[in-house]
Amino acid sequence: MVNATINGKAIQVPENTTILEAAKINHIKIPHLCYLKKVNEIGACRVCVVEIEGQDRLVSSCNTIVQEGMKILTNSPKARQARRINVELILSQHNARCAECVRSGNCELQTTANDLGINKFPYHEDIAAFNWNSEFPLIRNDDKCIKCMRCVQICDKVQQMHVWDIAKSGSRTTVGVTGGEDITKVDCTVCGQCITHCPVGALVERDDTQKVRDAFAAGDKIMIASVAPAVRTSWGEKLGLTHEEASQERLASALRAIGFDYVFDTDFSADLTIMEEASEFVEKLKNAKHEKFPMFTSCCPGWVRFIKMEFPDLVPQLSSAKSPQQMFGAIIKTWYAQILGVEADKIYHVSFMPCTAKKYECDVECMNSSGARDIDVVLTVRELDRLIKSEGIDVKALEEGQFDAPLGTASGAGHIFGTTGGVMEAALRTAYKLVTGENPDPNAFRYVRDYDGFKEATFEIAGTKLRIAVVHGLGNIRKLCEDVQSGKAQYDFIECMACPTGCAGGGGQPISEGEELGEGRGRILLDLDRKMTLRFSHENPSIIQCYKEYLGEPLGEKAHHLLHTDQEKWELWK
Repeated sequence: MVNATINGKAIQVPENTTILEAAKINHIKIPHLCYLKKVNEIGACRVCVVEIEGQDRLVSSCNTIVQEGMKILTNSPKARQARRINVELILSQHNARCAECVRSGNCELQTTANDLGINKFPYHEDIAAFNWNSEFPLIRNDDKCIKCMRCVQICDKVQQMHVWDIAKSGSRTTVGVTGGEDITKVDCTVCGQCITHCPVGALVERDDTQKVRDAFAAGDKIMIASVAPAVRTSWGEKLGLTHEEASQERLASALRAIGFDYVFDTDFSADLTIMEEASEFVEKLKNAKHEKFPMFTSCCPGWVRFIKMEFPDLVPQLSSAKSPQQMFGAIIKTWYAQILGVEADKIYHVSFMPCTAKKYECDVECMNSSGARDIDVVLTVRELDRLIKSEGIDVKALEEGQFDAPLGTASGAGHIFGTTGGVMEAALRTAYKLVTGENPDPNAFRYVRDYDGFKEATFEIAGTKLRIAVVHGLGNIRKLCEDVQSGKAQYDFIECMACPTGCAGGGGQPISEGEELGEGRGRILLDLDRKMTLRFSHENPSIIQCYKEYLGEPLGEKAHHLLHTDQEKWELWK
């Protein structure tokens, strides 16, 4: 342990603790903008500078280690003045029209400037001009970039896609797409992790809320909302709701208050995905001598983009099952349109997702199998929150409602789709039933749950040993794919999720500075599953009804047409 003082307070911290972390442990706030623990500790912004007694130069607290006997002043006149000047200089190259920015009220630069009492810009403004493809799901605003390098580091170190890089030099230094390319020309998976780790509004999702408002205003469509599993874990975080208040039932009521005619649970189609994907896996096992393993899950479009760009030879091993979002779109525009007695083009379907890559997925032309556009618009959780706020809805005052039937019924297996390992666990529950004719213990496959990036396990079903792997985060996925390619790793079934912790940590989730909330959100879904009596996709009465009345059977002709896809035909961008 190391003994030191911060602002005259005696502290004791483990060796190799930075001043910033030591201050945090002792409830002393040091402002910072570029710091991301273990990812970006380069001291680029110089906002976290502190004074050390006996030293002339200020030091950045994010990468300076506490030494024995060190006397640290976090808010001395010298440190305060330097911090203020550094923030003012950053503001001189930042579009500070906060009212037009989606990060207003949740922006670290705005908060820091306010805390420092900066209400005038003493330096000449030099705001960068920018030109960006406004149709791409991920938008970069050069005029808001503060050169913190977080996007570069998260993309390089965690996702290992190297989309972003430093451009230009000197006072013109900025961040841009690697090689100066157009974003559509590089291997961007649209995972959105650069968005959720940007401290300002330099990186955002394409805002599609106006499309939804226009559809409401037109008044000529049946407005349908569907809600992904992980949305229920996070939608209330920025609306002032506790986890208990932000229930899925209150969310259903909020969507009806916005004006949706029907509100459904995408967990229904997560169960549908399991019926198709588990059946597909069991069929492969039956014909193992003529099949190539492993089979990869296919519900994450960020992962599908990744494998198409980086490991195209493995694409044929993807499950052909569509994602729950796209299955739901196909069912809404066919079976449910039939139930309502309307044509598919009379329905406007909005999918609420924790994901930015879903905006790409719904635009894949070959995905539309209903005869219309299966999904009209995808909104992230952040866009959902903005929509609720713009409607002036007091969510705390809403009575709890229910999802509509029959597409609002879901099993616990559908719920856990939103966290890493959940797809695999749900699929194995149903695969076991398909092979043995009996249900397993619903907790039998819980060992695939993981938040460390990679998990492998072996299970036995009717005498057949299955080698299973679960991996999340593109950096981890890259290593696994390399091992599969080389023959070093041999598995039967692999679940891949582009974002760390899966959809719960997705690129469309609310942003909480300095916090990684994916694991906690995932545990909410696991808890929902544990408390349910209905925990198997194949026992969902609405799924049984859907097959009986419309689809026929899993992997049947109609099911294959509506619920499956050929990823080889997916265009990476228009």
